[in-house]
Amino acid sequence: MQLKRLFPSRVLSPRNSMAALIIAITTMHAAGDPHLHHWEQASRDPDRLVLTWPGDPATSAAVSWRTNSEVNRAWAEIALSIPEPRFDLAAKRYLAKTVVVDQKLESSNKQREVHYHTVVFEDLEPETKYVYRVGDGVDHWSEWVQFETASNEAKPFKFVYFGDAQNGVLSHWSRVIRAAQSHAPNARFYLHAGDLINQAHQDQEWAEWFKAGGWIHSSTPSVVVTGNHEYQRFSGNDGGEKVLSMFWRPQFNLPTYGSLPDQLQETVYFYDIQGVRLIVLNTNRQTEQQVDWLDKRLEENPNPWTIVTYHHPMFSSGRDRDNKRQREIWKPVFDKYQVDLVLQGHDHTYARGHIPVSAHEASQNNEIQTMYVNSVSGMKMYDFVDSGWDIYAPYGAVLDRRAENGQFFQVIEVDNNELTYQAIYG
Repeated sequence: MQLKRLFPSRVLSPRNSMAALIIAITTMHAAGDPHLHHWEQASRDPDRLVLTWPGDPATSAAVSWRTNSEVNRAWAEIALSIPEPRFDLAAKRYLAKTVVVDQKLESSNKQREVHYHTVVFEDLEPETKYVYRVGDGVDHWSEWVQFETASNEAKPFKFVYFGDAQNGVLSHWSRVIRAAQSHAPNARFYLHAGDLINQAHQDQEWAEWFKAGGWIHSSTPSVVVTGNHEYQRFSGNDGGEKVLSMFWRPQFNLPTYGSLPDQLQETVYFYDIQGVRLIVLNTNRQTEQQVDWLDKRLEENPNPWTIVTYHHPMFSSGRDRDNKRQREIWKPVFDKYQVDLVLQGHDHTYARGHIPVSAHEASQNNEIQTMYVNSVSGMKMYDFVDSGWDIYAPYGAVLDRRAENGQFFQVIEVDNNELTYQAIYG
């Protein structure tokens, strides 16, 4: 019966039916690139939806997504989330900004031109649930996705922090982000401390990152940090400069500042969120040019808590690694304003330690000035440096916990005058 419906022009024998079915399936596959999975190939249907904050997390949000080059104009629709199923009747439509990305700038990519679309939602109400969808405005739409704006006051919340995903992102990291969502389903955002993938310009690797997180990326905002693997030379340009991933700015809409150089735009930024000032820095480019900007952001901070995140650790835990210049120019600023928590990646080990108010008294009263964490969430692992953090004793660093060969995610909860940090095996 099924085959008659598929091929109504004649009755097929079982052998002929199977042959015809194989031909039909082959024809369907031939429409795409046989070297790509169906979820890697761009089409008119929107995919790779990701939610970010372009400004105030209480009043703004941005969604970016991908289509093939046939979609030159795209839209997002947004409405208040209400119990009635026809919330969509009150939806407002916004025209997207569309950017063309020629993926063949990196010759190993299988596809050529794709389009990335972004819509910024502004003037939203704090602590309010919204639903949105994106598409071509006709018949190629995403599902409706729900998200909630942050409060504009200091209120308790949780967020999740990941060190490097980088390798085996779909096969091995997917379990970590999904476990994190299960453990902290009401997380306000997900923080990725660099090296989200391994090769900056490889579309296939970004495809894995988006598939691994799936709907999580579209419904919970991502706070993303540039790691060294977000910078790469294009193939055939061995002597050229490593440049930021061609996909970074098209797919992540992040705050910009006139006081920062062009190279640092959308890689250095900050948010004030429910009693926390969260500052994102870039350890790959122009680190000295970030010092004055960082100092001003810390000086004017109205929040009781300060968290800073970047990729290369202040105190390395992996063998044969050190970031001395970073300590020389950034740590004095952290100390000056007593930054509470620093979240890092890069070393593919787990380390948690702190700078006590007095290094000599640390074991007696455990007074903490700044807590530093290095973590890893992906499958690539390094050995912990034999000496631990002993070589950083002159900087007042005390190592509290160390681990090797483990995939971690961290859940951090802020509740008025208390910050709770929990590291969890994926």
